[in-house]
Amino acid sequence: MYYQLYEFNHAALQPARAYADAVRLFYSNPLNPVAKTYFGRTVAAAAEVFERSTRRYTKPEFGLTETSVNGVKVAVREQTVWSQPFCDVIRFKRDLPESAHPGPKILMVAPMSGHYATLLRGTVETMLPYADVYITDWADARTVPVTDGSFDLDDYIDYLIDIFDHMGPDTHVMAVCQPSVPVLAAIALMEARGEKNVPASMTLMGGPIDTRKNPTAVNELAEQKDISWFRDNVIMPVPWPNPGFMRHVYPGFLQLSGFMSMNLDRHITAHKDFFMHLVKNDGDSAEKHRDFYDEYLAVMDLTAEFYLQTVETVFIRHDLPRGQMRHRGELVDPAAIRRVALLTVEGENDDISGVGQTKAAHDLCVNIPEDMRHHYMQPTVGHYGVFNGSRFRSEIAPRILDFMRSHPAGGLKTTTKAPTGVSRKKVQKRQIRAKQP
Repeated sequence: MYYQLYEFNHAALQPARAYADAVRLFYSNPLNPVAKTYFGRTVAAAAEVFERSTRRYTKPEFGLTETSVNGVKVAVREQTVWSQPFCDVIRFKRDLPESAHPGPKILMVAPMSGHYATLLRGTVETMLPYADVYITDWADARTVPVTDGSFDLDDYIDYLIDIFDHMGPDTHVMAVCQPSVPVLAAIALMEARGEKNVPASMTLMGGPIDTRKNPTAVNELAEQKDISWFRDNVIMPVPWPNPGFMRHVYPGFLQLSGFMSMNLDRHITAHKDFFMHLVKNDGDSAEKHRDFYDEYLAVMDLTAEFYLQTVETVFIRHDLPRGQMRHRGELVDPAAIRRVALLTVEGENDDISGVGQTKAAHDLCVNIPEDMRHHYMQPTVGHYGVFNGSRFRSEIAPRILDFMRSHPAGGLKTTTKAPTGVSRKKVQKRQIRAKQP
């Protein structure tokens, strides 16, 4: 019912939005002499703030049409190389000269947690000059007809295994936030089965591997409620006339409300500053605000079964660090991973995935040799700073690229003993510590 009311309110405000946009255009038109006055800029600013605060933000474009490789600009075009109802894999194909080395092949697994894959636009842009970049582009559940079936965490892991098989063993995986758990699970399952197309390395960034460590407000909310509370309070059917009509989902607008409430004063201040930038005719600052919120406010729905299974498995029961996670009945054992190098990255001020939650992967992947693993914590950055922004470009991305170049496909292939450099006693200690509540 709430989703229907949300849609109704959005439709009811359409005439007011159209009027506000007309007022903005009138008072900002250069042919209107009032547009250059303080009064004119104030009216135009108020109209734009109202229109932007009540609109629905659609999926943004990546908009990456060129990059610079070795100081030479080359064209970039998007190619869909793998497709299923709930996900496409997009390749950012660069028109490289024949003599240019393409660099490592990177698959970025974007979070399926409310925002579109375009949230990683800056991440892709940073890596493009040095690597062949692919990204998972998850579908908005309200756009997928119910005839295309369900999609839960098990399906998500199946998708990843299929993608890894499609891309081959020379792939380096970057999992940003939420997908850290399913990526680790998919690779553990492939290793346990002895499959040949496991990635060369996995980079887990700000992910909830073990949310018992330094729990954040998000983690505490999940532990305070049982799964029935989430099922009864945040799961809703998609209203007509969306293509996914009657599909049960966790709506994106609820996810966005939760994110914004965590830093509500900051968002209010940002919109107040935006209004003043418009009044003062500070175009550059106003445009930065538009760019950020065009991305931040564009949200997607998640299927109910995926959301509920993820909340229960990752945040309530902590199945992975307890050694109890299963995929369609098969135990997920990170200790099976031997051939895939592991890099974990955290932000010192991360208020979504607390410090230590991602690093916990090292306590679980006990059979990865010491020279194939590394942990890095970036000082003074929050959650988004782990994969975007100036610190990511200057300090985190170079480390990721160096790690990938140092661990090409074809690492440790098969062994039944503790890897060189890791004593059996140390392995046992890690296993015991990982399973402790």
